[in-house]
Amino acid sequence: MTFDELIHSPCLKKKEAQMTFPANWCQGRTAFGGLSAAIAVQNMKHQLDEPRRLLSVSVNFVGPLLEGTPFTVSTTILRSGKNATQMQTQLVQSGQVCLIAIGCFGKDRESAIAVSNNERPSLQEVNTAAVLPYQEGVMPAFFQHVALDAQQGALPFSGAASSNLGGWMRFKQQNANMNELHVLALADAWPPTLLQMCKAPSPASSMSWYIEFLSDIDLSSQSWLGFEAITHHSNNGYGIEDAKIWTQDGKLAALSRQTVAVFD
Repeated sequence: MTFDELIHSPCLKKKEAQMTFPANWCQGRTAFGGLSAAIAVQNMKHQLDEPRRLLSVSVNFVGPLLEGTPFTVSTTILRSGKNATQMQTQLVQSGQVCLIAIGCFGKDRESAIAVSNNERPSLQEVNTAAVLPYQEGVMPAFFQHVALDAQQGALPFSGAASSNLGGWMRFKQQNANMNELHVLALADAWPPTLLQMCKAPSPASSMSWYIEFLSDIDLSSQSWLGFEAITHHSNNGYGIEDAKIWTQDGKLAALSRQTVAVFD
């Protein structure tokens, strides 16, 4: 199934839904975190009484979400006011909480305060010939669904001195227009920046993730998204990674920060 087919599952319209994660969307023994987070946010969006855009999402990956075993998606509206709605969604499998997400949605309002972002990505134009090929058994299974044109940083486990990573990203099968759910999932498709510094294959996992959206996102199905990430600090097995996500015309779309545990 494609990302859009999974994310548009009719069951996600309920406040409590049951799903099963397909094996080809996993990374190792657990589900691809970007898709898990997107499922949580889609369930939130269905609970909105009126259109409100996604401002931010905070995600904690509590435990592994296994493929082939049913899990429950349940959303609670924490508060819905005149301008903002905040919700919490849990993914629970076999009685264990696997993921907790808190989403903040808001209505645009008139304001005299406007601060423009004049930054531009340092990426080169998309090079489709350089998209990383999927290698079964070597790469995570979900990687067969994404196209990454890596332009910055080094390969995982290459013992590199750099801690930055960047390039362009999109889903290989993308028919619907791209929205914030696609951005959310694709931003998690890149390996942690720390892995390129490891000298041998080492497991790593995202523990917490916070992402903010600067505006509503409605892009062509053929669009690419730019990604530039760097680890600002790492010590005692935990790293803090910041990332910027760009539209193909160079506009900043989202800001991301995550805490990554590496077991080297």
